[in-house]
Amino acid sequence: MIKTNYSKEIILIAAVSENNVLGRDNKLIWHISEDLKRFKKLTNGHAIIMGRKTFESMPAALPGRKNIILTRNKKYDAKDAFIAHSIHEALKLSGDDPLPYVIGGGEIYSLFLPIADKIELTRVHKTFEGDAFFPKIDMSKWILHSSEKNNSSVNQPYNYSFLTYTKIK
Repeated sequence: MIKTNYSKEIILIAAVSENNVLGRDNKLIWHISEDLKRFKKLTNGHAIIMGRKTFESMPAALPGRKNIILTRNKKYDAKDAFIAHSIHEALKLSGDDPLPYVIGGGEIYSLFLPIADKIELTRVHKTFEGDAFFPKIDMSKWILHSSEKNNSSVNQPYNYSFLTYTKIK
């Protein structure tokens, strides 16, 4: 798929461990309230594109955002969400939103990585066992635009960093 077909800035947003684990058993492994606040702040008012498993891991569609589910299941239906069966269809459903966010899971990140423009990554500085993984970032195609390190605290036992990568044009 050629990027020039899209007039949007496609952004992947994820929280991953040092070994690129996203989660286990369709659940997040850690709870970092500052990461959740950042996720909400960045994605609020935008289209969010996710896979079926990611959608089903949430209690309901996320408010204040246009929820788009990418699935192969032609009969899939979900309350307060739009259904897409291809990358092109998902991006079309995002309408005039110039900043659609891809929020997971692993397969969906892999599909969108080649056409993404930016990655908003929370790197949890620990390794975890998991069954869902973020794809490896080819650092010859991406540049670290900003980095903000956060130390562990009473409420958050892990050091973590907010990282923003932009694709090299």
